[in-house]
Amino acid sequence: MSAENPDFEAIKQRQQATWAAGDYAVVGTTLQIVGEQLCEAVDMRAGERVLDVAAGNGNASLAAARRFTDVTSTDYVGALLERAKERANAERLRIKFQEADAEALPFPENSFDVVLSTFGVMFAPDQVKCASETLRVCRRGGRIGLANWVPEGFIGQLFKTIGKHVPPPAGVKSPALWGTRERLEELFPGQEIRADKRTFCFRYKSPEHWLEVFKTYYGPTNRAFAALSGDKQDALRADLMDLLHRSNRAGPETLIVPSDYLEIVVTKK
Repeated sequence: MSAENPDFEAIKQRQQATWAAGDYAVVGTTLQIVGEQLCEAVDMRAGERVLDVAAGNGNASLAAARRFTDVTSTDYVGALLERAKERANAERLRIKFQEADAEALPFPENSFDVVLSTFGVMFAPDQVKCASETLRVCRRGGRIGLANWVPEGFIGQLFKTIGKHVPPPAGVKSPALWGTRERLEELFPGQEIRADKRTFCFRYKSPEHWLEVFKTYYGPTNRAFAALSGDKQDALRADLMDLLHRSNRAGPETLIVPSDYLEIVVTKK
């Protein structure tokens, strides 16, 4: 398909394989604080019906369940939901888990009081359809809470670096656009939008440790290295190490890399 008419279904299938690669839960659990803060940002109330879209290993789902809400956790990668189930069982939290596509949510209109996604819906290839689905299943007066990486932050730069070596699919808008006010206003026209920049810090033993973890367990990095060979892998590794060293504020003994994201609350009118 052309860049003007991308084959979203084919792209989605490749993305699904990417997120199933490695074991995202190893990285995802380190981001738990983002789910907790997002539940506070939407001013969650006990008893509310909550949907977590593209939930991954369940950070926002668990955070919502800890606040005594009625949680449904969804993702199109079943293996990630299994990891989330393990966590919920360990904490004796009641959560319903269901495989679902963020671009075609299997729920009626106005089904939920709160819809959440932490670094999830931003990766859907058809951004307009995905945003429309989150609005459709949220009741009037309900809230959509999102955490999205910003283009200029560390993860935004990570994807730009990977894209230099493994170009993204033609015709698909950058996921990091979800981390801009301008794109949010396009995706949620006429809605009340509050967006605040937050910072998450990646804390690892060293740049080498971060790269080993992300190369092994984080799907996009794992697949990028798998798509390359020999000198091309070495070039990607060198660029990533350069980014890590430039971003590290901890000095030579360990790694602390701040990564900005946008914390968003959309109130449906």
